[in-house]
Amino acid sequence: MNTEILVNCTNRETRIALLEDKKLMEFRVEREERVVGSIFKGVVQNVLQGMDAAFVDIGLERNAFLYVADILPEENDRDNSPASIKRSELRRRKIKDLLKPGQQIMVQVTKGPRGTKGARVTTRIALPGRYVVLMPESAHVGVSRKLEDRSERERLRRIGDRILPKGFGLIMRTECEGRTEAELKADVKFLEGLWQQVLGASKRQKAPACVHRDQTLLYRTLRDIFSEGIDKMIIDDPDEYEKVQLAAQAVAPQMRERIQLYDKETPIFDHFGIEKELERLLDKKVWLKSGVYLVIDEMEALTAIDINTGKQVGSTSLNDTILRTNLEAADEVCRQLRLRDMGGIIVTDFIDMESAEDRKKLLKHFTDRLSRDGARTRVGKISSLGLIEITRKRTGESVTETIMEVCPTCEGRGRIPSKETVSLWIERDMRRKLGEPGNAYLVECHPAVVEALIGPDGENVEELEHDLRRGIYLRANFDMEYEEYEIKTGTIDQFDREHLGYRRSQVVECNVRRSAFDNVSKIIGWTDSGYYVELDRGEDFVGMRTRVCLLDLRRSFAVGEAVLSPSPAVR
Repeated sequence: MNTEILVNCTNRETRIALLEDKKLMEFRVEREERVVGSIFKGVVQNVLQGMDAAFVDIGLERNAFLYVADILPEENDRDNSPASIKRSELRRRKIKDLLKPGQQIMVQVTKGPRGTKGARVTTRIALPGRYVVLMPESAHVGVSRKLEDRSERERLRRIGDRILPKGFGLIMRTECEGRTEAELKADVKFLEGLWQQVLGASKRQKAPACVHRDQTLLYRTLRDIFSEGIDKMIIDDPDEYEKVQLAAQAVAPQMRERIQLYDKETPIFDHFGIEKELERLLDKKVWLKSGVYLVIDEMEALTAIDINTGKQVGSTSLNDTILRTNLEAADEVCRQLRLRDMGGIIVTDFIDMESAEDRKKLLKHFTDRLSRDGARTRVGKISSLGLIEITRKRTGESVTETIMEVCPTCEGRGRIPSKETVSLWIERDMRRKLGEPGNAYLVECHPAVVEALIGPDGENVEELEHDLRRGIYLRANFDMEYEEYEIKTGTIDQFDREHLGYRRSQVVECNVRRSAFDNVSKIIGWTDSGYYVELDRGEDFVGMRTRVCLLDLRRSFAVGEAVLSPSPAVR
């Protein structure tokens, strides 16, 4: 099987696609710093005896949840020392005996914030390396369950016992297979140094504070996925390519020749046909070649997947048609789990089968396909109603939750692409038009998308102009939906005459609104032509139409201040 990793890097987003035999199997996106795996120095806020848990302030929007079992050290079954017995006794203690409000503790995030829930944390710190996971304040050596060869497991356990630093525990990862003791020891030494840096940062900083930020998506991909089973990693950014080459020299020098730079004019995801696949990723309905389709509903409590025969009519018996349909659907369900990175409880409603032998075939086929999934999964039996329940390890939001947001119109009954997502669509479309004549773009879109494209203090649009070497004129169209936009090419002189008919110190009428982003306190004035004006001290004019003096002018936005008492807005 040919396996490739494609990496698309821009200033605001990193996207990574895993292809197996040219078919998209996994997709990950990173637009902001990740908190899962990061280590924080936190302050205990509340201790809840009834839940045997505590809430810890780690500096995020919501307090993190710390369960009592995540505070206590793991049992060491191979150790009957007094210290081990003491740990056993410790497990029987209550949360109130372990933590007090105001106490400072070091915790690591195991699950990111999701919906209304804060992050979940543990005091059992784990530092993952290329081959091993180092666990401070632990004392045992473990071997990945995915390594099934008994002699190899024993070899690795013996090496682990020899290289285990005092006061640490060690887990030998799947990548350890066939590695020498020198390679594993070097990985352990690197992680020991990293732990000393974490301790140093913890001493210097005042809680709540992040004392260790987990690596970027690209580095984690290099560390966790880029193995002997990967034929190529293709990166479209020269700077990131150089960084990955340097990182690979440290973690996987034998794999450097498989890392390639993509330098064609066509965007990398367009060239490999990934963009069309990603458009379908937003759909609830997934069609298969045979005419069968899946309906995927992601909810907070669980994910439900329904199998429908659709246009599939079969060619032999009904039982054969149902079995073939279910087997094909099982393949696609496993693919969608990986592709959308869905986690938690997942219930799949297969088409009912009367034959017990057919149900057994389906369950075996489904379990075999799931074994290729890197995430930990557990599969239940097929119920009398044709349902298969599985659990898949969740560490944060799924891909669809990351690139979409709750629709403000339907209030959660469906989802639409987010403002950021649509703004990135526009960016990519502008890059595709670089071959067209002219040196400027005029973009009309929803006002919230205009705000996303402009960014804080105009940084996004100015950086994009510099990157594309084109003038950009953004104008809001209040009749457009979030997903609608129009891009025209032309010249700076043409668009200056037609769409920038303003001058510094000119007074214009604006309709005043708050920022479309909940965490931003800006007040914005919109002219009748859809020109964005950031208002200084405009709080009193929100919802009104007022006269504004333009203090500073750019192609896509201006800065101004109100000069007249407000009147009711016309919009």
